[in-house]
Amino acid sequence: MNNKIKLAVAGAVLASASVANAGITWDAGEWTVDMNGNVNAFAIMTNAEDSNVINGGLATGKGNDDDTVGINTGLLPSWLGFTATTRQNDLDTSVTISFQPGAGNTTALSGGNSANAATENRQAFLTFGDKSWGSVKVGKDLGIFGSTAILNDMTLLGVGAGNSTVGNTTTLGRIGTGYVYADWIGQIAYTTPNMNGFQATLGITQPWKANTALSTATVSSASTGSNDEFGFQGQGSFSWTGDFAGKVWAGFFSQNVENVADGGTGSSDTSTALEVGVSTSIYNINLVAYGYSGEGLGTTSLLGDAYDTTGEARDSDGGYVQATYVIPMGTKLGVSYGVSKLDDNASDSTVLGQTLVEENSMLTVGAYHPLTKHLNLVAEYSHVEAEAHNGDSNENDVIALGAILFF
Repeated sequence: MNNKIKLAVAGAVLASASVANAGITWDAGEWTVDMNGNVNAFAIMTNAEDSNVINGGLATGKGNDDDTVGINTGLLPSWLGFTATTRQNDLDTSVTISFQPGAGNTTALSGGNSANAATENRQAFLTFGDKSWGSVKVGKDLGIFGSTAILNDMTLLGVGAGNSTVGNTTTLGRIGTGYVYADWIGQIAYTTPNMNGFQATLGITQPWKANTALSTATVSSASTGSNDEFGFQGQGSFSWTGDFAGKVWAGFFSQNVENVADGGTGSSDTSTALEVGVSTSIYNINLVAYGYSGEGLGTTSLLGDAYDTTGEARDSDGGYVQATYVIPMGTKLGVSYGVSKLDDNASDSTVLGQTLVEENSMLTVGAYHPLTKHLNLVAEYSHVEAEAHNGDSNENDVIALGAILFF
């Protein structure tokens, strides 16, 4: 993948002043405006093995050897973002707003409108700062913890886990099979200047709710969270250039969660997690290794399945490895494998609790060909497995063919 495509991905996923030149720019008085984004869609074909009930499992199906097909956006939604930047009073300031229309639908409404094609608004934030002391971000944007893991995921240009996605805005990619989704969250964050390759970000975030997701009755009484303390996220990284270039990073997540016990008994706990990762490139080869571990972190989504019905935190961990190689004709070939694990607690010994997911894993091989400097053709195959604590398992084979165009 060439540098322009890389910039386009960064601009579409994490628009900010640092990537304000990634799209189409023009001057408007004292402001420079950047319009950036992408449009993508894929034909997604999924074959499901088995049809076991696995709460939190990412491999699902209606029955043995069941096939489903659909047209949908991939992990990266179709995107239209606007960033306006200016420098006043010795401050670089910017504002970013974006929206993400969905491509999938399952029913039609009168007048030619399609139903179930969700539209999201993932970004609305401002920044201010100076290269001498750093910058401050205020508003809604990609979370800090887990952000570098998803930005290095090769399925960002494709589909990854894609079963049951028609009507959703995006597929899952490797979310839940190697890392927990950073998601889009309200925050106030400070980022240091780049100090000879080292940079760090620390932020306070909107506190989120936790849930057990074992049944509707359980969720209604257990999906409460903390509203009296902010969450905290941070990440530090060191990057280097040259023939052997790369980046190492480490991050953390912490948030108080209250009243998570069934019936709202007033229990309180703190969800915590750590992550580490490395991405290195030499010639046309890129290697990525990432891992995380948490208590009360959850799996797939932040705080998803993080606590049992008594309010006790569940432990979770996981990671992924990835290797890509750009052949002389420009096509990037890649293979990656990742797993996310969720421990059970003593209270999960009931029949319902034993269907809680123990492990989601995925093997993906893909080819990403830059037909032009902005347009990529994509072919992916993913094998997704989900295993419950009672030993039941489901498997999905996902084939995705499509295109993604950046601007």
